[in-house]
Amino acid sequence: MLRTTLLGLLAASAAAVATVAMAGATLAQTAQDTAPAANAQDAASGQDSGARQVTIWRDPGCGCCDTYADYLERNGYEVTRIDDRDFDKTSISVGVPEQGLGCHLTKLGGYFVSGLVPVEILERVVAETPDITGITLPGMPRNAPGMAPEKYGTLRTYAFGPDGISLYSDE
Repeated sequence: MLRTTLLGLLAASAAAVATVAMAGATLAQTAQDTAPAANAQDAASGQDSGARQVTIWRDPGCGCCDTYADYLERNGYEVTRIDDRDFDKTSISVGVPEQGLGCHLTKLGGYFVSGLVPVEILERVVAETPDITGITLPGMPRNAPGMAPEKYGTLRTYAFGPDGISLYSDE
């Protein structure tokens, strides 16, 4: 009898823990899902949440994303890192073209930035305030910050938004 009662309590406890874990995961996913959507609204309305503050949605196992975040911090940015194994889907949901995906998604001053974009280009976007949703440096170029200690050579960055995709920078 005692053994049956203990087994029943253990099963009930395990079920409760699983329910709490699932609820926590659902809340975390909901927060993750709504954050970029809220940011998309900020971008659309032109609100600037602070040009020196950035948020990065990244795969938690990606070392180059951490290296890139460290690069931004060395250049005076305050970086919030959000683990998001589906950052590619998050990126597409805020307007990054599928063929333009970088290795993470960044929110900076009302713009979305996909990939390892150099600081000079980030600062130009914020200063110029073009009528775009954001910019992207597709893929993981070996000469980009995060892959190399500093940018070297030419990197081609594209703008994207309601008017489509265009070359933003080729430097």
